Amino acid sequence: MTQDSSALFTLDRVTVRRGAALLLDEVTCRIPAAACTAVTGPSGTGKTTLLRLLNRLDEPDSGLVCLHGQPLPGFDVLALRHQIALVGQAPVLLTGRVLDELRTGAPDLDRDQAAALLGQVSLPAAMLTRSTTGLSGGEAQRLCLARDLAAGPEVLLLDEPTSALDPASAQAVEQVARSFIAAGGSIVIVSHDAAQTSRIVDQVLTLHAGKLTAERARPVASLREGS
Repeated sequence: MTQDSSALFTLDRVTVRRGAALLLDEVTCRIPAAACTAVTGPSGTGKTTLLRLLNRLDEPDSGLVCLHGQPLPGFDVLALRHQIALVGQAPVLLTGRVLDELRTGAPDLDRDQAAALLGQVSLPAAMLTRSTTGLSGGEAQRLCLARDLAAGPEVLLLDEPTSALDPASAQAVEQVARSFIAAGGSIVIVSHDAAQTSRIVDQVLTLHAGKLTAERARPVASLREGS
């Protein structure tokens, strides 16, 4: 594949193995900028592995992953992960207090800004003084999303971001996605929720047994139209 500097990411014959297991099998695709791309398919088919390749939490055994046409190994890994933030299905919290957690992404964040970030992900401002210990899985996942938004990333990688949420909270996260794209950001999301995928994505990549079996773009850029 000729590297495409106009794309956000390009993957060229990317293969990932773990022991005898073949997680990704010569995957080649293009992920556009300023859009939302969903990675779908059955459980265990390599979706999360593909997501983790995009900020070098995993590395391919063969093939090449590029960002804006430049191979990922050429980027400083810490700067890359600041630029490309991943919110995992099992969130990882770094501090003992909600406000401090938000400030790991933006040390100068004031309380009003922090409260506004919580509001974006449908969490109450009163949570700022709470301990991060004892948060529900859904609360912790949304706090991680708010923390990453505070750092101003170019790309959000979201792994099942609404799987533990009630419908109202899931709707709030979808609105965050719409606003992020409208502001020029890019999202790659792993989701089993077909209805959610139909509402918020511009492109769908479908994996099966580690192979890319379908790649399709929606005819309308839904996030920018708010549909």
